[in-house]
Amino acid sequence: MARSAMWQERLRACGERVKKPVPLIIEGKLTRMVGLTLEAVGCQSPVGSRCLISGVDGEEIEAEVVGFSGDKTYLMATDQLRGLVPNARVVPSNKVYAARVGNGFLGRVIDGGGRPLDNKGPLLADAQVPLMGVPINPLSRKPIREALDVGVRAINGMLTVGRGQRMGLFAGSGVGKSVLLGMMTRFTTADIIVVGLIGERGREVKEFIEHSLGQHGLSRSVVVAAPADTSPVMRLHGALLATSIAEYFRDQGKQVLLLMDSLTRFAQAQREIALAIGEPPATKGYPPSVFSKLPQLVERAGNSDVSGGSITAFYTVLAEGDDQQDPIADAARAILDGHVVLSRRLSDSGHYPAIDIEASISRVAPEITDEKHQKATRRFKQMYSLYQQNRDLISVGAYTPGSDAKLDEAVNLQEKLATYLQQDMNKSVPLAQSIEELSGI
Repeated sequence: MARSAMWQERLRACGERVKKPVPLIIEGKLTRMVGLTLEAVGCQSPVGSRCLISGVDGEEIEAEVVGFSGDKTYLMATDQLRGLVPNARVVPSNKVYAARVGNGFLGRVIDGGGRPLDNKGPLLADAQVPLMGVPINPLSRKPIREALDVGVRAINGMLTVGRGQRMGLFAGSGVGKSVLLGMMTRFTTADIIVVGLIGERGREVKEFIEHSLGQHGLSRSVVVAAPADTSPVMRLHGALLATSIAEYFRDQGKQVLLLMDSLTRFAQAQREIALAIGEPPATKGYPPSVFSKLPQLVERAGNSDVSGGSITAFYTVLAEGDDQQDPIADAARAILDGHVVLSRRLSDSGHYPAIDIEASISRVAPEITDEKHQKATRRFKQMYSLYQQNRDLISVGAYTPGSDAKLDEAVNLQEKLATYLQQDMNKSVPLAQSIEELSGI
C-alpha cells in the first residue's frame, strides 16, 4: 500500500475527513509579551498552527498558537525572540505543523523543525505526514513475539527486549545512560536508527554522532537534535518529529530502533508551555497536560498493524536527585513495557554498565524467552539479590561461612555474577552468546 494511501486510510478509520482547509486570513496585533509567551488580539488561528510576527528590523518571527482565551490568542516563538515591539503585526498562516519524511533523511542531522544542521545540502522528502501521528487500533497491532539483540549482555540475558517493545532507561545525571545508549546504537540489529536528542547539552550532539554513531552508524540513522537552548516548542517538535520519521520507516516494513534522550526534557518542555499560558500545576509543578502528552508520544512506538515493521523504542528518563519516585519517572514506568535502572552506587564503584538488575524489568521477556532461559534468569537474580542483602555483613566479617548453604553459594558465585553484568563499551555480546554464558554460570 502506498504511503499516502495508508495515512488516508488511518485518518478515515479515526472518523476524520481529509479536506483542504478554507483559507481565513485575519491579521491581528501583538499586545503583550510575558516571558516566552506572546498575546495577540484580532487574529483567528487554530491551536497548533503557525503565525508570522513582524519584527522591528523587518524580519518575521515564526510562532505557534498554543492556546486562547476569549479574544486573546497565546503564541510561543519557535526561535529566539528579538526585535518585537507592541502592536506588531501578527499574520496567521493557517498551516498546522507537519513532518516531512523520506529516505533522503538517512545519514542526516536535523533540528526540531526538520531543517538540516549538517551542511550537507537540502533534505529530500518523499512525503508529509501529521506531526502528532495517527493512532493505531490496539487490537490491530502485531504482538511482540521476537527477541531483539541489543548487543549488551546484561540486557540480552536478564532483561530480554522484544521487537516493538518500549523500554525506559532510568538514571540520574552522570551514571552512564548516554554511554549505554551509544552501545545499543552501535550493536542493535535494526534496519534504521532514529535518534532524538531532546533538551540535552548541545555539546553532546556532535559527540554522540562522532563517538557513538560513527560514519557507518550514521549512514543508516536519522538524528533529530533539539538542544536545551532551543525553545520549548522546538523541543516538543523534535520528539514528535523523531517519532514521525520512525513511523514512516516502520510503515515501509523496516525494523526501526528509536532512541530518545530524554523523555524528561520532553515533559519539561510541555510544562514550560502549559504554565506560561496559565494551566495550573498539579504534581510537583507539572500540569495535567504533561501526563496526557507522555502516553500520546510513547504509544506511537511499537509494532505496525499492516506492514510487518516495528519501532523498538528506548526512552531515557532523568531521575532528578536519583529519585525514582519523581512524577515523570513514575508516570513513565506505568506506560512503558519495562525499565532499565542505572545505579549511582554501581557507577561509583566502576561497575559498567551500571544496571541495577534488582530494580529493572522487561515485561515482555516471559513471552519471548524459553523456560530454560527464564529459569536461569530467576536463579541468577536469587543469587545476586541474596548476596546484596547480606553484603554489609560479609564485608565486615560478621557472616560465618557454613551457616547458610544458599548464601555460601551466592558468595562463591558473586564474582562470576558481577563479571557477567559488566561489559566493555566497545565490545558487543550477541543474544545467543549472552544466553549461553548465563546458563553456564
